[in-house]
Amino acid sequence: MRPPRPPLFWSILLLLLGVPGWSTVPRLPLLGARALFTATPVVLCPDSPGKIRVGALVFDRGYRLRSPDPAFGGFSSLIVEGDRFLLLSDGGNIVRFRLDSRGHLSDRSFAELPDGPGIGWEKSDRDSESMTRDHATGQIWVGFENANAIWAYRAGLTRALRHAAPLSMADWPSNGGPEAMVRLRSGSFLVLSETGHWGKATADHRDRAGIRFTADPTLGSRKGFRFSYQPPPGFNPTDMAELPDGRLLVLNRRFGWPSGFTATLAIVDPAGIAPGKTVQGRVIARFAPPVLSDNYEGIALVREADGGTGLWMVSDDNQSRLQQSLLLHFRLDLKPNGAHRGARRTR
Repeated sequence: MRPPRPPLFWSILLLLLGVPGWSTVPRLPLLGARALFTATPVVLCPDSPGKIRVGALVFDRGYRLRSPDPAFGGFSSLIVEGDRFLLLSDGGNIVRFRLDSRGHLSDRSFAELPDGPGIGWEKSDRDSESMTRDHATGQIWVGFENANAIWAYRAGLTRALRHAAPLSMADWPSNGGPEAMVRLRSGSFLVLSETGHWGKATADHRDRAGIRFTADPTLGSRKGFRFSYQPPPGFNPTDMAELPDGRLLVLNRRFGWPSGFTATLAIVDPAGIAPGKTVQGRVIARFAPPVLSDNYEGIALVREADGGTGLWMVSDDNQSRLQQSLLLHFRLDLKPNGAHRGARRTR
């Protein structure tokens, strides 16, 4: 008869069983304790520095964000309140800072999501692609690909509150899940899949699956309906926001060779969002060379001092030396009927 194992043996065994597969899967890169990064001014069109308009957008200022920290970058969404910025990467890393009108940085800090899908060891556990908030309470919701889940956090992403993986999102592609999400002023939520759609897949299928939740999808009954969004040909939605008049602004992205990344901004009339229906947007701006172009993934609308509407846009550099982390600020030049001044309709 084999003698009983000592208590220390079982303690060590349990510890080893609880450790993630670090021997085969690399640890999710996390930002360091020191928030070191810079914001270098950029122009909208390097070949024509005086150019400030792209469609219905008037360029105000922009910056390239750089850091010696290897985990810096990969930004997929942002929240802007005055001169305070919160950037969230597709690996759950958080960058907070203040940025004044002269481009001066202050109050810089790094953090990571306090909780999320999985155990947080692999990057796929924290594939945070979309973010929206309640302006009154500051509460934030984050959409995760791979898990096709939505998590609610306290203001500032300081603590996880609750989460849900809606059955209606379960069949969305693992790398094409809730890429765009917005909480409307009415309290309802709109969520768009990056590449998923309702029904059988076909090679030329352009529609992207969308869901309208009548209330917080992480709480109780998730009532709502399915709809579809049709982006411009070859593009996929990456973020959206609600304009002051209730219309939606949707950011769309495309990658092609050798053109690289291009992006469009489209305005969507929410009246067209209905059960089983497909809604399209009207393109108001297009980002393609010679205009500064990259993998734009996040947008945030802000109210300007004169009452106008401003737009901040951030790019995901995929932590590649061939790309940039760009943070750009524009003013929207829209007429009440949605047409824009000073430019022809963008196709």
